[in-house]
Amino acid sequence: MTQPLEGFTVLDLTRVLSGPYCTMLLADMGARVIKIEQPGKGDDTRAWGPPFLEGESAYFLSINRNKESVTIDFKKPRGRAILDRLIAQCDVLVENFRPGTLDKMGLDYASLAAIHPSLIVCSISGFGQTGPRRPEAGYDAVIQAEGGLMSITGAGDGPPYRLGVAIGDIVTGMFAAQGVLLALLARQRTGKGQLVDVAMLDSVAALLTYQAGIHFATGSSPRRIGNRHPTIVPYELFTASDGDFVIAVGNDDQWKRFCEVAGLGDEERFRTNRQRVMQYDELRPILAGVLVRETRRSWIDRLKAAGVPCGSVRDLGEVFADPQLASREMVTTVEHATIGSLRQLGVPVKLSDTPGMVRTAPPGLGQHTEAVLRTELGMTDADIDALRQEGAI
Repeated sequence: MTQPLEGFTVLDLTRVLSGPYCTMLLADMGARVIKIEQPGKGDDTRAWGPPFLEGESAYFLSINRNKESVTIDFKKPRGRAILDRLIAQCDVLVENFRPGTLDKMGLDYASLAAIHPSLIVCSISGFGQTGPRRPEAGYDAVIQAEGGLMSITGAGDGPPYRLGVAIGDIVTGMFAAQGVLLALLARQRTGKGQLVDVAMLDSVAALLTYQAGIHFATGSSPRRIGNRHPTIVPYELFTASDGDFVIAVGNDDQWKRFCEVAGLGDEERFRTNRQRVMQYDELRPILAGVLVRETRRSWIDRLKAAGVPCGSVRDLGEVFADPQLASREMVTTVEHATIGSLRQLGVPVKLSDTPGMVRTAPPGLGQHTEAVLRTELGMTDADIDALRQEGAI
């Protein structure tokens, strides 16, 4: 069974999270990803921890499966010559250096396209390849702050919060993978490669969706309102007698069914979502007073039976023990050379005929250097030894 990207080769010059997440998504769908790392050091995240498993960073392991690791110092002439030969054999090059860095080395898109017109170059950065903030580096916490996410995350009477994962990096990696796929599709029609320019600030701004719509409609900036929804009520966190759970009443029919389960009367003033949003301050204490009387399990069982969306606030141990995720193969195991059995997240996109899969474990630093140099470039042991002595690999 073939995979959608089988036969395509991606040269991965990225590190940390946004770029590696992009290339992992491509690798999961069958692309061959050759990850270029600095000799002796590798991706910065190899040193991020604890925790470490047999010396390997749990952070690095989470986003680098299905890849080959080749160590090259392409600042050295012979290292650069190797890189150039690999570029000539690749369909896609993905990089997330600060804009301008690769220009000095002749590795910018214009220089590469002049030699390799069919090459697709995906450049991931904090602020994009154009604009007044082009030279600035991008860091997730800064982008969450400057992209508006933190201003709408957290309690109304508390400080802004960043999300519990680096969503700025991750969504940028997702958009970058989408951009690469679109460029590959376009190349099938034109024969030409192109530049895929993806910025973290753009990506986070694109997440604002209905919050941006509220701002465009009113001219006001949405404020932090904790766990509630700005335009749907009740759609938030509540406290039962033994812990927290979420109720997400998405329409008026669900509200009617919720009231039947909760023993609330069908009051005219709360009958429509518009009314509930407008009179939130009156409704919220009524709901809180009712819901705190019983356990989460009691409420969830009864509300689900009535077709009212709801769920417990679960920690990660509870999440990954869920038989639903097991049935969807969202937790999988792969054999790692030093760790042994290594649990990984599964592939979220399910294709019926050409599915993605976790084929190989995240690589050790330089694990595939010799194999790639021998197989792809025809180098001998003597060639490889000489390169090592020079520090080029």
